[in-house]
Amino acid sequence: MILTINGERHDFEGPLTVASLLVKLGFDPQKLAVEHNLEIVRRSAYDATEVQDGDTLELVQFVGGG
Repeated sequence: MILTINGERHDFEGPLTVASLLVKLGFDPQKLAVEHNLEIVRRSAYDATEVQDGDTLELVQFVGGG
């Protein structure tokens, strides 16, 4: 399936959830905010939110500092 993540197209074997996608990409789900097709995904819903071919995701990583 083709997904657009932060404006770039990526090809993945499906099916995927938001949680499994983050694992494939090597991200720590506790340090990310995820927007899926213009809707913010609650962290508690990552396991239940399926992504489909053609979906768009924005991943925002929290960065500490002052």
